[in-house]
Amino acid sequence: MKRIVIILLAAAFMVALPFLFRRPAPEHRWRETDPVLVIVTPHNEAIRQEFARAFSDWHARHFGQPVRVDWRAIGGTTEIMRFLAAEAVGSMRTWWERAGRRWPAAGADWMLDRRFDPAQPPPGGGDAAWRLRRELFLAFRTNDTPEAATMRIDLLFGGGVYDHDKAERQGLTVPPWPDEAAVPAGLFREAGGRELIPVGSSGEIWRGRAFFGTVLSTFGICYNPDRLRDLGIATPPRDWADLTDPRYFGQVGITDPTKSGSVAKAFEMIVQQACRDAVRGAGYRDDQVDAWEAAIAAADLPHGQLPPGVPAAYQQSIERGWVNGLNRIRLIGANARYFTDSAGKVPIDVGMGAAAAGIAIDFYGRFQAEYTRAPDGAPRMIHVTPVGGSSVSADPISLLRGAPNRELAVRFIRFCLEEEGQKLWNYRPGEPGGPRRFALRRLPIRRDFYPDADPVRDARARAHNQYTSDDLTDPAVNPYRLAEAFSYQPRWTGAHFGIQRDLVRALCLDSGDELREAWRLIQTQGGPARQPAAVAWLERLPQTPHPVTWLSAITAPYAHADRMEVMRLWTAEMRANYRHAARAVVAVAP
Repeated sequence: MKRIVIILLAAAFMVALPFLFRRPAPEHRWRETDPVLVIVTPHNEAIRQEFARAFSDWHARHFGQPVRVDWRAIGGTTEIMRFLAAEAVGSMRTWWERAGRRWPAAGADWMLDRRFDPAQPPPGGGDAAWRLRRELFLAFRTNDTPEAATMRIDLLFGGGVYDHDKAERQGLTVPPWPDEAAVPAGLFREAGGRELIPVGSSGEIWRGRAFFGTVLSTFGICYNPDRLRDLGIATPPRDWADLTDPRYFGQVGITDPTKSGSVAKAFEMIVQQACRDAVRGAGYRDDQVDAWEAAIAAADLPHGQLPPGVPAAYQQSIERGWVNGLNRIRLIGANARYFTDSAGKVPIDVGMGAAAAGIAIDFYGRFQAEYTRAPDGAPRMIHVTPVGGSSVSADPISLLRGAPNRELAVRFIRFCLEEEGQKLWNYRPGEPGGPRRFALRRLPIRRDFYPDADPVRDARARAHNQYTSDDLTDPAVNPYRLAEAFSYQPRWTGAHFGIQRDLVRALCLDSGDELREAWRLIQTQGGPARQPAAVAWLERLPQTPHPVTWLSAITAPYAHADRMEVMRLWTAEMRANYRHAARAVVAVAP
């Protein structure tokens, strides 16, 4: 036995010998004098590697020096936002106290307040506290130097528009150019004025003053055909509501929306579609909706108030749809196999058959569908975007306040938005201008990568398409075509984005054991239609500390409440409700 072990070890050593002495050639040999760019990102390692290498090459060609990118990968966008806020507050406090000033107890809240208007003093002309608050607020918002309010990081790269817009309104990010006239020629528009990177589409915002979408995403369902056959499901899921089917009980992979901004956006799509269903079910046409929403936006009234001419019944249908959407998510959560912290885990598990279906952002789904394809080409996992069930959203890039390497950071933004950076998102590895090792399988934001009615522009798009991993001419892939099938109404769900994350966690995760047990019992006794009392308990929304409604979720009670205390109350109430639901299940005849 000992001799066999020695022989095996020797054989292993001989196999490993060439690798032990082979030194991989580095892609770059940086010098101490080469510039360093610091970027915080939720993007995966493949994206980080390809963009670091390509930008360094680009910078060497245009400015004579390679660049070393120092990535800070500290988690999802939620964790990144908390980190950036803490860093900014700590830096500002040090700067403030160094000047001999006492830091106020509410200093962090004051400097990051998105709603504070320094031009509007309180009634009576203001007081000492308001004046101090205004002084601190303006000191932060007007200071963009590494010596003061700095996070010691240059860029926030990736994540959703919600978090980048929030960062801008908190003052954490700043515009790289003073106005659009200062933007490099050809970046956002062609010479003739046609947009290359639109401001947005179908109600979604793709770029603002301080954030700029670099790549587009949709949200959808991934499923394993073999696992569906095992479950007796002949028709694959095509709509969000399909995942509420009791046959998926214990079979759906889901990501925690409080940990993933992309999945939180997918949940918003579920609620948004439910609102649209309720509005159409009430008999309102899309052109009426557009006109009324424009009138509401122009009137600029408090939440829930309507200008003349907008029916109250229309607003009621939206609110009813919002509740329906939350309950749709709740039933999907009742079918959950698990909730994970990683958005990329779900399509991997579905591809392996560990889950029958799941909710995924498009590029994770497409990548895993390709990776798990059988030797004969048969798909082991399929990703679909529900028609009319997903808007097209952007992953932006933003310049952070007090960036230590501001000029270099602005160049990186330019690189990402120019054609050369855009090729990385969907070109096949090894193609001219494409990634070196990894197929990123994402959708470029620039309009000139997609078919066009103009023959000259269309020829440019088709020239790109011969090198892309995905057929960007396919209407099922082309984000500009997909956006036409979904009109996003920001007022319906946009202001609820943050609280919906917490609601989903309270409804489905922290009370998940009780939810799944109640749902299981309802299924064993004839299903929802035969258990109305149990379903009524199951679908109750929190009533503490205030009844949760479309309106209350975005008004004062929750805007100023302690988040963790509210979550504790919601979770306790949901657990009690689901236990009531379980007890309300009655035996029915087969």
